[in-house]
Amino acid sequence: MPATKLTARFCEGAKPTPGKQVAYPDSLVKGLEFRVSGDGRKTWSFRYRTREGRQGRVTLGVFSDAFDLEKARKEAARARVMVDEGKDPAAVLRAEKDAAKLEPIRTFDDLAEAYFKACERGEWAPKGRKKRAVSIENDRTVYRLYIKAPLGKLRPEAIKWPTVRAFLRDMVDRGITTRVNRAQALTRQILAFALSEERIESNPIAGRRKLVAEKPRVRIYSDGELSAVWAGLGDPEALRVPEALAAGRRDGDRVFVGPAVCIALKLALMLLNRRTEVAGMSLDELDLENGVWLIPEERMKNHRALAVPLSPAALGLIREALALHAGRQTRFVFPSPRDAQKPIGGAALSHALTGVRLALGIKGATVHDLRRTGSTLMTSERLGISPFIRSKVLGHTDAGGGAAVSTSVYDVNSYLPEKRRALEAWQELLLEIVGEKTRPSNVSPIRGVA
Repeated sequence: MPATKLTARFCEGAKPTPGKQVAYPDSLVKGLEFRVSGDGRKTWSFRYRTREGRQGRVTLGVFSDAFDLEKARKEAARARVMVDEGKDPAAVLRAEKDAAKLEPIRTFDDLAEAYFKACERGEWAPKGRKKRAVSIENDRTVYRLYIKAPLGKLRPEAIKWPTVRAFLRDMVDRGITTRVNRAQALTRQILAFALSEERIESNPIAGRRKLVAEKPRVRIYSDGELSAVWAGLGDPEALRVPEALAAGRRDGDRVFVGPAVCIALKLALMLLNRRTEVAGMSLDELDLENGVWLIPEERMKNHRALAVPLSPAALGLIREALALHAGRQTRFVFPSPRDAQKPIGGAALSHALTGVRLALGIKGATVHDLRRTGSTLMTSERLGISPFIRSKVLGHTDAGGGAAVSTSVYDVNSYLPEKRRALEAWQELLLEIVGEKTRPSNVSPIRGVA
C-alpha cells in the first residue's frame, strides 16, 4: 500500500478488514506502519533494512491513548537512529524488554502494580483495546479489599489454585458473594499478564470455573418505592435510618447526601444511564442548546459512543447541578468536592442511595436496578416501546432487529428521534409515578416506537 500521511483521526477511525491485516505506511516517518488486524487490533510497527542488507520489522507497541501517533513517530525515529548507527532495532528492543523483566517483582503486590500500570499505559490489552480508567479503578479497589491481604506478600510463582480457592472461600464464609468471582477473574488476569511477561511458567487459575454461581439480577423498583426514593432525594436531611440499622454506620442514623449527588441519582433514573456515565458527565459532552449528551466511546462499557437525548426536565436538572459549582473552575457537571478537576465516582451514587434505602426500608435494590426498572417499564404495556429502541436507549449493541452483525457493524444510526420519544415517554410516566405530573385522560401508550 502506498505511503500516506497518517493522522490521529484516521488511526482512530480505521476499520478492520475481516480475515486480513492491513498495513498503512506513514509518509512522514520512513518505516513506520499503522497495522489493523482482522479482529480490530491496532498496532505500530517499524520496517527497516540493516547495513548487511537484511530486512526486518519490529512491533513498537499497541495503538492506544498512551501510544498514539505522536509517540509512535518518536519511537520509529529512535529505531531509525539505531539503523543509522548499524544496530538492529529488533535486537535492541528485545534486549530492553529482557532488561525490563529483570526489574524487581518479588511479590504478588509488585506484580499487581506492574499489571495495573501496563493497563493504564495500554501496553496490556489482550482484547485489543485499552482498558477504561473506571475499570482499572474498580480493579484496584477489588485488589485492595480482597486480594492484597491473602496474596500480596507471596512470590508470584508460589501462587497455586488451592491458595486462591482458599481466600475465595473465606470471602464466601464472610458473606461476600457478588465480588468473589470478580476477585477470581482479576487474579487470573494478573497471572495471565505475568505469563505473557515470562515471569511465571503457567497460569494456575486459567480454565477454573467460577467459585460462585451467578444469577442475573431481576430486582425492579415498585411505583411506591420509586416515589419514596424520589421524595427522599428531594429532602435527604429529613430521613433517619432505624436504630437497629444505624449501629456501626459511619453516619449513624443520618443520611448525608449532597445536592449534586441527589441530582445525579435523579438523572440516572430519568436517562437510564449507568452510574459512572452520569457521574463523569462533562461540559464538552453536552449540547444544551439542542438537548443532546454525547458520551464518548472511552466512557462506554461497550466502547461505542452514545447520543442521549435530553428532555426539558433532564436539562433542568443539569443546569441545577451546574449552578451548584458556578464559582469553581471545572469541566465536570458533578466535580469531586476534593478535586474539581475530577468527577465524583460512581460509588458516591451507590453510597448515597444505600443510605436513602435504609431510611425508607427498601431492601435489595441498587443504582443499577433503577436502570433495569426504567427498561422494564418502557417495554411494558404502560408504554409499549419496542425492545429494539429500548436497547438503543440503553446503549446496547446486541439489540434485536436483525442479525447481530447488522446492528453492531452495518448500522451506525444514532436513532436520536426515536430515542427522544421513548425517553420522553418514560420520563412522563416517571414524573406521574413520583407525583410531579398527572397523565391527561386522552393519552395512550406509544406502542411500536421503532
